Amino acid sequence: MVVYDKRLLKKLERKANLIRRHVVRMIYLAGSGHPGGSLSAVEVIVALYFHVLNIDPKDPKWPDRDRFILSKGHGCPAWYAALAERGYFSVKELDGLRKLGSMLQGHPDMRLCPGVEASTGSEGQGLSMGVGMALAARLDRKLYHVYVMVGDGEMDCGQTWEAAMAASHFRVDNLTAIVDRNMLQLDGPTAQIMSIEPLADKWKAFGWEVGEIDGHNFTEILSALERSKEVKGKPNVIIAHTVKGKGVSFMEGAVAFHGKAPDKEQYEQAMKELGGEP
Repeated sequence: MVVYDKRLLKKLERKANLIRRHVVRMIYLAGSGHPGGSLSAVEVIVALYFHVLNIDPKDPKWPDRDRFILSKGHGCPAWYAALAERGYFSVKELDGLRKLGSMLQGHPDMRLCPGVEASTGSEGQGLSMGVGMALAARLDRKLYHVYVMVGDGEMDCGQTWEAAMAASHFRVDNLTAIVDRNMLQLDGPTAQIMSIEPLADKWKAFGWEVGEIDGHNFTEILSALERSKEVKGKPNVIIAHTVKGKGVSFMEGAVAFHGKAPDKEQYEQAMKELGGEP
């Protein structure tokens, strides 16, 4: 495994903690939202936006930019926070989450928010969009890479597997899927609602290169993302094992916080745990 500069890893860890504070604050102020799946995705999103993606926040529509799609659109608070910290728009906009007239709706809207490549949230559709963007790069002779984060609950959706089959058939090797494998979906464990194991073997059977990592370990995340760009002749999937609600003790592994905002006392406790001011 590649050894990364400790200063880089510390920088990413600090950024992840900041993003978590933004997420908790945004959802608390909105009085609604999805903290659990936002917090589980933080490290992967931070690694992408602060080290991996070839992007230009001053030119969000730059034709040669890498693309990122958050198929599990309800996890957008983490994405919005990363976009703001990366310079796509003012951090002050984060307090407008889910408010009327805000660019930051409860599910990402590409017509409103700079940096959002696709409007998502209808489960199972994001990977299909990613396949289309990756094929477009081939047709346009562009070198950009497409990354799609999907939720493990989305593995219940047939369209996800249709997209997986198409990507393999067309040998789309400029596409990387990242499964946020936090083991929980809207109202319970994925194993009880619709078992998706053996997940790695399923992706392999569909013709994908498969890797599994600790989705909160930056060394493993960066290594997997960099390896994914070296895969030729087939698409790549990274199964990132994560903890729903990561970073806030009473949210970790708690299905209740899939789609519930913290109350004032919970908000203050969460911010204390994350080292921030309420």
